Amino acid sequence: MASSPSLHARRRLLTDDELDGVPWLRPLTADERDRVAPQLRIGDAEPGELICRRGRTATYWFGVVDGLLKMSTETADGHTITYSGLTAGGWFGEGTVMKREPYRYNVQALRKSLVAGLPVDTFHWLLDHSIGFNRFVMNQLNERLAQFIGTIEADRTPSPEQRVARNLAALVNPVLFPGVGEMLRITQQELAYLVGLSRQRVNEALKTLAAQDVLRIEYGGLRILDLSALRWRDF
Repeated sequence: MASSPSLHARRRLLTDDELDGVPWLRPLTADERDRVAPQLRIGDAEPGELICRRGRTATYWFGVVDGLLKMSTETADGHTITYSGLTAGGWFGEGTVMKREPYRYNVQALRKSLVAGLPVDTFHWLLDHSIGFNRFVMNQLNERLAQFIGTIEADRTPSPEQRVARNLAALVNPVLFPGVGEMLRITQQELAYLVGLSRQRVNEALKTLAAQDVLRIEYGGLRILDLSALRWRDF
């Protein structure tokens, strides 16, 4: 039986609405946008499909237009280390693309997701020619550093509530994931995958956070009521 076409083979041009949702296109000049927008491609990633594979050289800079991805790696003894969830509006892997090196992690779709890509050579052309793009990338790298510091803190805390809170704060970061807003579309099982706790323990932690008016559990996801508390409060 023939295998299904790869994500690369399924790619297409972005619609005007999809282009409007690409955050780094906004600070470009009209000429820069006209040059690079036609080079963007987008495709539907199926649940479980790998967008980036550890050891492979980067050929695109990727972004999540819609859906949920997981950035992770596996240890020599088969354990999975999850670095981050990737939600709507987020572009990732710029450090790898800048260095033109192989990926040191896997990025996998947790559900059906729309994933866009910009060719590496075009990414480097923008670095060489666009002040607005450079500012966007620098802001990304700075925010990413703060995110990973928070992730390390969350992984070392004995409090499941605090661990869930810090991970949620990362998933709704308005700089890294501007397409999310106040409503995070995520299931408790998906959150459990990202946090590294059981679904039952995540459910208990969410109820505790909801009781403190930090978030509200709604059909289809979580409404964030107090992002600052998720980031900084001890639970």
